[in-house]
Amino acid sequence: MKAKNWLLFILFSSVVSANAQQASLIIHNGAIITLDDRHPSASAVAIAGGRIVAVGSNEEILKLRTPATKLVDAGGKTLIPGLFDSHLHVIRAGRFYNAELRWDGVKTLKRALHMLKEQAQRTPKGQWVRVTGGWNEYQFAEKRLPTLQEINEATGNTPTFILYLYSHAYLNRAGLQALHIDEHTTDPAGGLIQKDVNGQPTGLLVAEPNAFILYSTLAKLPELTNEEKINSTRLFMTELNRLGVTSVMDAGGGFQNFPDDYSITDSLSKLGQLTVRLPYYLFAQKGGTELQDYQKWISMVDLDHQPSEHLPTEYFVEGGGENLVAAGADFENFSKPRPELSAAMEKQLKDVISLLVKNRWPFRLHATYNESITRFLKVIEEVNKETPLNNLPWLFDHAETVSAANLKRIKALNGGIAIQHRMAYQGESFVTRYGKTAARHTPPIREMLSLGIKVGAGTDGTRVASYNPWVALYWLITGKTIGGNSYAAAENQLDRITALKLFTQGSASLINLDNDRGAIKRGYMADLAILSDDYLKTGAENIKNIHSLLTVLDGKIVYGEGDYNRLAPVQPKPVPAWSPVNYYGGYQYK
Repeated sequence: MKAKNWLLFILFSSVVSANAQQASLIIHNGAIITLDDRHPSASAVAIAGGRIVAVGSNEEILKLRTPATKLVDAGGKTLIPGLFDSHLHVIRAGRFYNAELRWDGVKTLKRALHMLKEQAQRTPKGQWVRVTGGWNEYQFAEKRLPTLQEINEATGNTPTFILYLYSHAYLNRAGLQALHIDEHTTDPAGGLIQKDVNGQPTGLLVAEPNAFILYSTLAKLPELTNEEKINSTRLFMTELNRLGVTSVMDAGGGFQNFPDDYSITDSLSKLGQLTVRLPYYLFAQKGGTELQDYQKWISMVDLDHQPSEHLPTEYFVEGGGENLVAAGADFENFSKPRPELSAAMEKQLKDVISLLVKNRWPFRLHATYNESITRFLKVIEEVNKETPLNNLPWLFDHAETVSAANLKRIKALNGGIAIQHRMAYQGESFVTRYGKTAARHTPPIREMLSLGIKVGAGTDGTRVASYNPWVALYWLITGKTIGGNSYAAAENQLDRITALKLFTQGSASLINLDNDRGAIKRGYMADLAILSDDYLKTGAENIKNIHSLLTVLDGKIVYGEGDYNRLAPVQPKPVPAWSPVNYYGGYQYK
């Protein structure tokens, strides 16, 4: 726990008894999953000053009611601690949310193409239709991808970009024309512009062997105005709140430059309009200048002064990553062979990690393949000998194919692992390339936990997997892809409480913040959600459809629907008027 947060925890704990007599919010008549092992269930919770001041039976907690207390009847519904996504690109995604047509959760390709056609008709000249991840063909009843002919027929003269994982993207004819891609256009480094027998571009952009062609093309599309980006970011955070998310670790992302691209969330933080806690990492963007970037950022940002007490919601630089050096980017595309990292990687990575450790900056590192992890660990071990980590928070992201031997090395260095449900979206591709046996423990979650490694769960939304944490929880529990293919060994699947702990306490533990959050417990932060279904008892397939009916952050209601709508803040209407969010919302259920 950061020193400042620890002092705040002590301060709040010292006044809990007094605040309990002045509860600002009481939620009663609930089926509370506390995640407190000593008291795993309860019926009611009292909140004051942004903290939980009492948890217990309805009779016990209702005694704390005063005339000023807001009383919420949960109606027997399930309550959980607010979810903490340990890896989500919320700052980048927020800037584009209002411009994106989301296919996350769409059940049929027929409907996806119908949505595409409708959106193309309403999108004004100068703007694009864009579908940017969170889906694959196995979620569709048709079990296939759209064809370029179908995309062109649906979109006509409206430029369109459709991202499929980090494998490839589709540009319609209007999109090719808008970007001036023709028979003379050469392939960018690490990418392929597919051309037909006449040398004409077909509209298919292929990541071979990395995703630069996909990122760079997407970056050329028109952006929203500053006002629209503010609205967009607020609505994306509301969408996360609708799913019960109250905290996010933002892992940076390609084409997200610090500090310029953080101005929207900076503004919202100062206005007190962030509705998720948001520690974030600084992601080096340009190969060859990473060390200079981190030297500059370290001189700009004082981690000891984060978070600032005057900010209503946590928003602070947590450290460096998930990309530390471009030479270490072991890009994941399970439909293609594993990339070989540059021979220059070790020295570049060591220079950056040495700098971060000397300045006590936590770090995280994108690491898909065990072969890459082996090389990364050698660097981290060398740095540790020269400048001991001394419990500095650090973690690997993803770690799908990490070996038992490397897990022990991670444990010895007190490292953590942030896992995501990328296999729910790429499981079929992984099995096709590496076989079903290799997939059974990908990633080896149970082994991580048995070794006592800190493990936090997340989504890696929005450009590959969906940002919906309930799909990730479904994957953790069932070992199935979104297409329903069961690939994971039974012993690598989790029970529902363990899975939920990874999405709450586990994520917080990665950055030593688990002493005051991740449970509905006296003295803990008042972040929680009332769910639409009984998480512990509902059928496994229904877990994907769970969402929040009421979400509380820092003791304040930030989202409500149905009977709770009147208790929640009024949300702004999405702008611009043609935004797909106005017509479809975010995650789809049909």
